[in-house]
Amino acid sequence: MSKTEQGRTVLVTGGAGFIGSHIVDALIENGNRVLVVDDLSTGRAENVNSAAELHQLDIRSAEAAQLIGSEPIVAIYHLAAQMDVRRSTEDPVFDASVNVLGTLNLLQAAVNAGVEQVIFASTGGAIYGEQETFPAPESHPAQPVSPYGVSKLASERYLFYFHVQYGLNVTCLRFANVYGERQNPHGEAGVVAIFLNKLLQGQTPVINGDGLQTRDYIHVSDVVAANVAALGRPGFHIYNVGTGHETDVVQLYREIASSLGEDREAEHGPTAAGEQRRSSVDATLLRSELGVPEPLPFSEGIARTADWFKNRG
Repeated sequence: MSKTEQGRTVLVTGGAGFIGSHIVDALIENGNRVLVVDDLSTGRAENVNSAAELHQLDIRSAEAAQLIGSEPIVAIYHLAAQMDVRRSTEDPVFDASVNVLGTLNLLQAAVNAGVEQVIFASTGGAIYGEQETFPAPESHPAQPVSPYGVSKLASERYLFYFHVQYGLNVTCLRFANVYGERQNPHGEAGVVAIFLNKLLQGQTPVINGDGLQTRDYIHVSDVVAANVAALGRPGFHIYNVGTGHETDVVQLYREIASSLGEDREAEHGPTAAGEQRRSSVDATLLRSELGVPEPLPFSEGIARTADWFKNRG
């Protein structure tokens, strides 16, 4: 893969967001030229590395396609998305417009421009739906129960088509529940950012239902490592990116409160409609094929994240 050597041009959609901006940092640190496409609807310009080139564009736009055609891009990291599961159920047409049509716009431009690889940010929990086995391997049936999960699965299927039809190299990374520094505690935020923000503001966090619903929480640094390792990989691949461990919301809250030296008890509210009960993904394949190291221990990841939220004021 000569064109994906260090120093080549890489595009990151959603590169002003929580996960995308960390990937941009790592790519620049490795000597790549990085272009960022982000409409800044949820991303923040201040997240973008000063060495990157930010283009404020909608991934559905002709301008985004034109940018791909005008630059010597060898790989696209596609993270831009409508990522709020609840919004997807309220407005599935908008969800599909961004996540499916936006992806197709980028893919068509990519094959027209001779881009070699797309690395796609997919989802673990939302694609597998109510799991039959724990943790779920990549071979687990894909049975999403939200429009968001459906749109991510549809994008994976389109990516496979573009691989077969045009020889585009594709790696789909199915993320578990990502948390860490720069996560936005508003909008479609993860529960870690929400709890930290509430506690630091002297408010009492609310746990949905009994709090025994589980998720696979993975620190953003481990997600970055997976994305960096995927660059230059030929063929079509799907990998889970997670820890394989389930943590319930009560355990999560206690770890977060402890990291802040808080003894405030959380309140319990009604169960969220349509919320999955359990979720975790098996990342054995990622570690064996891409050599990605074991994930950061949960307590260490929470401590790092809590420090960032405290220091940010």
